[in-house]
Amino acid sequence: MAHKITLTAEDGHELDAWRADPANSANDAAKGGIIVLQAIYGLTDHLGDICDMYAARGYAAIAPAMYDRTGKNQVFGYDGEGRDAAFEHRSSLAEETVKLDIDACVTALRPSGKVAVSGFCTGGTWAWVTAAGLAGLDAAVIFYGSDLYELRNLKPRCPTLLHYGDADHIVPMPHVNEIHELHPELPLHVYPGQGHAFFNPEQAPDSAEQAALAFDNTIEFLDSQFS
Repeated sequence: MAHKITLTAEDGHELDAWRADPANSANDAAKGGIIVLQAIYGLTDHLGDICDMYAARGYAAIAPAMYDRTGKNQVFGYDGEGRDAAFEHRSSLAEETVKLDIDACVTALRPSGKVAVSGFCTGGTWAWVTAAGLAGLDAAVIFYGSDLYELRNLKPRCPTLLHYGDADHIVPMPHVNEIHELHPELPLHVYPGQGHAFFNPEQAPDSAEQAALAFDNTIEFLDSQFS
């Protein structure tokens, strides 16, 4: 089961994180590690559930608290008030310190083997940014990166998988298509009838089937890169 840990970044900053590992046995080593970057709402319990999902499929997983530099335990509700507060904290994230925090996750996961970065919404954007600018990542998985269109000219330095819904109001299909035209070498899965945050059952409870398919596609991609 996922549990809370503390990581220390290179600049001395301590941040909380969820961590989950595959079942411990001599014959059940992790396939690799994956970093799971939060959406705008903070390090919710849902991120711990996702770490458990990866652990059940053989991967060590860490989800860092990206807002810890502005205050511990910054978690916001999905209503309008929570969303507005979350956007304020989102704007406080700086590329230099985000990369330091992600690098602390890479260091913690490296004993498991290869390491990938993933993320949802804002976390998907940061996964894209770090895949383009942080050495030492072996793969990236982007779930509906909210600002990826504005950063579409960045080029990932590692194999990268993209997931989008065709009813995403934040990243509409014309933008998704343009991203794909710029990066035709990157695998892209588009999920019919799915809006933004379709992977989160707390926000899109009717999307369970498509969320499960997206996760299966993710594991297939990671297995192919990490084998």
